[in-house]
Amino acid sequence: MGAVLISGLRVVLHVLLRGFLHSYHRFRVSGVGNLPRDRSFVMVCNHTSHLDALCLLSSLPLGSVQRAFPAAAADYFFSSVLRAFFSKILVNGLPFDRQGGGGESLSLCRELLAADRNVLILFPEGTRSISGEIQRFRAGVGQLVVGTETPVVPCYLVGAHAAWPKGAWGPKPGALELRIGHPLSFESIQAGRPGAVRRVCRDLQRAVESLAPSAAEVVAPERGIALRRRRALARGLLRG
Repeated sequence: MGAVLISGLRVVLHVLLRGFLHSYHRFRVSGVGNLPRDRSFVMVCNHTSHLDALCLLSSLPLGSVQRAFPAAAADYFFSSVLRAFFSKILVNGLPFDRQGGGGESLSLCRELLAADRNVLILFPEGTRSISGEIQRFRAGVGQLVVGTETPVVPCYLVGAHAAWPKGAWGPKPGALELRIGHPLSFESIQAGRPGAVRRVCRDLQRAVESLAPSAAEVVAPERGIALRRRRALARGLLRG
């Protein structure tokens, strides 16, 4: 399939994807202004669902989808013809070796970031969280950005675990919100120093966690749902 045809098909699919996310999941994004506009950067996010990469891609300008590359586990997303087609055409996935150390994958990531205005999407936990809680960030993201000026944008996706948890056959209706934080950079941390990579991973994980909903934010929607149910019940009783 030619490059022009793939690019055109990808844009069409992304238009449909955005319509689906907005109608089925009431998808909304906050903090879009934090995304760098004039240089390549990395987006990192919590990882609980197959919806995660789709939501991050849908937060970008439509014209950027050709230059956005989510890191996709090679042993899963490229393990069959159908998955590889989906990963390549819609997601523009970058095969990432999570079994053998990922040295070649990191080199490819560096090449992408060295080019102009590319977006690399990473999920530093390495795999989807079963519980929905953030797992420890793995070393790969730290090795990639330590000692560099590459902007790293922390993100937190709310609602994806409830909508499509690991093991479920497909998504169910549920609101999704992507929160985009301010970019970080780690040029002041010298690569090769003991603990440098671990520090980058720790700082990035804290930045992502800081975007998670507070207890008050979680309680408020639940109270709203309960109130609407009581009102609906009251209306039913009055009609009766």
